[in-house]
Amino acid sequence: MSTQTSTPSNPAATGERSSLLRLYLGRGVLAVVWAVAFAGAHEHVDAVAITLLVVYPLIDAVSSLIDYRTLADGSERRVTAFNGVLSTIAAIAVGVAGAGGVAPVLHVFGAWAVVSGAAQVAVGLRRRGPELGKHWPVLIAGGLSFVVGIFYNIQAAGDAPSLDVLSVYATGGGVFFIVQAGLLGWKSRQLRTRTV
Repeated sequence: MSTQTSTPSNPAATGERSSLLRLYLGRGVLAVVWAVAFAGAHEHVDAVAITLLVVYPLIDAVSSLIDYRTLADGSERRVTAFNGVLSTIAAIAVGVAGAGGVAPVLHVFGAWAVVSGAAQVAVGLRRRGPELGKHWPVLIAGGLSFVVGIFYNIQAAGDAPSLDVLSVYATGGGVFFIVQAGLLGWKSRQLRTRTV
């Protein structure tokens, strides 16, 4: 471990930590709000449900764009850009799939969850340094997204597919992002205390 990357006076790390804290907190809160809204609106795959289904991957797309703009050129930036494009395509695809009912929506959402979860893990692994709070909540959320996405596709091919699972998915992801924001805030406070 380089002492330079863990020193409290590293302004680049401090700026990145602050930027990620706001991004993760906003993304987490929006995911939980979405889950509450969707839980009460998915009884039928109607215009309201389809609109909410389109909005969820767009939250991820906008988050990826914000993150992308703060990153230096490199593989992390390319993966973030890929995830943003993927989430935009997923928003369009899930909107189209909504016309076919529950099973097509679950197939699209599941495929997106698998690929975006893998991308999230890739970015999280690159942010594992102590300056950014180890990023274990983001890694867990990405890994669970990958596994759950596979489950959604299996469920979509079964006899009784249901969209109930999507509210649970969004709530879990939102909570992990809020926890990650909390860890980043704790790390910032810890480093400020050391400099006093």
